[in-house]
Amino acid sequence: MEIKIDCSLNHSLYRQIVEGVEHGIHEGSIPAGEQLPSMNFLASKYGISRETVKKAYGILVDKGLIAPKHGKGFYVADISKSGRPQVLVIFDKFSVYKLIIFNAFSGTLSDKAEITIVNHNQSLELLTYYLDNYLDSFDYYVVTPHFPLDKATQAGVSKQLSRIPNRKLIMLDRLQPDFPGNFGAVYQDFENDIRDGLSQGLSPTVRTRKLRVITLPSSLYGHGMHSGIKRFCQEHSIPVEFIESAPSDIHPGDTFLLLSSQLDAGLVALTRKIQESGLEIGRDVFIISYNEFDMNEIVLGGLTTVSADFHEMGRLAAQMILDRKLVKIHCPFRMMRRHTF
Repeated sequence: MEIKIDCSLNHSLYRQIVEGVEHGIHEGSIPAGEQLPSMNFLASKYGISRETVKKAYGILVDKGLIAPKHGKGFYVADISKSGRPQVLVIFDKFSVYKLIIFNAFSGTLSDKAEITIVNHNQSLELLTYYLDNYLDSFDYYVVTPHFPLDKATQAGVSKQLSRIPNRKLIMLDRLQPDFPGNFGAVYQDFENDIRDGLSQGLSPTVRTRKLRVITLPSSLYGHGMHSGIKRFCQEHSIPVEFIESAPSDIHPGDTFLLLSSQLDAGLVALTRKIQESGLEIGRDVFIISYNEFDMNEIVLGGLTTVSADFHEMGRLAAQMILDRKLVKIHCPFRMMRRHTF
C-alpha cells in the first residue's frame, strides 16, 4: 500500500495520512486485510517524525478503520463487519423544527450509526471550537450553516466548513453560497420556496384583498423571503404589506402570513384582533403560518402552513450516510391547506 503525503501543502501531515487511508478504504481502493506501511518506513520515506505517523495511525485505530497485530504492524479492518459510522450533528439551535429533523435523521439511521449532537448557537467561534476539537473524530459532519449574513462572518463560515473533507460534510436546511465541492446537502431556497409555496394556495374561492405579512426585521433570511413574497404578489396582482405585529384595522379578505410566529404570542395576538373585529377566520379573514409541525393540525381548527418538509430533510440526510453517497437535494416545500385558508 502507498500512502501519499505532500509536505508542501498547508495541511497537517497526520491529517493527510488519516484522510488518505480513510478515503481509500471507503472508495474500495484499499481492501480489508491490507497491511499499512510501518511507522518507521513512512517517517523515513517522507522525512517526517515517527510521532506524526503514530498519531495518524492512532486516530485510524480509534475510528475502527485499521487494527494492530502484535509484532506484525497495522492492517485495514473490514468496515462492512466493523463499527458503525460516527456522526457529529452541529445544529444552530434547538427548536421544534430541529427536533423533527433530528428524529427523522436518527430514526432512519437507527442503530447503524453513532450520533453526537451539539449546538453552535449561530456563533462562528463555537463552530471553530467544535472543529478544532473533533475534526478527526467523526466519519460525517452534519451542519446547519445558519449564521449572520455579513461578509466577514460568511467568509469565516466557509473557511471553517472547508476544513471538513467534502466526503464527510452534509449541510442541512441551508446551502452555503458558492461553497465548492462534492459535499452533501438537503436545503431550502428561502426566496423561491416562499413564492412557490404561496402559489400552491391560489384558489378562485379565496378572495384576497391584501396579503399582510407579519415579520421580524431581525430574521436571518427575511430580506430574501420578502423578495419572494413581493414577486408572488406582483405576479398575481395582490397588494402586500409588511408589518411587525397584529394590526388593529382588519378587513374582510385580508390574508395574514406569519413569518415570525407559530404557536406563540404573535398568533395569539392576531387571533384576538380578528375576534374583536367580529370576523371569522377561514371565512372572512385568512391565516397562513410559516413552518409546519403536528400541532398545526389542531390550532384554530387547522392552521394552514407553507413549509419545508423537515421530516424528509432529516430522512434524506441519513440515507446519504447509509448509502455512502453524498448529493445535493432541494428539500420539498409545500403548502398544507387547512381551515384557516
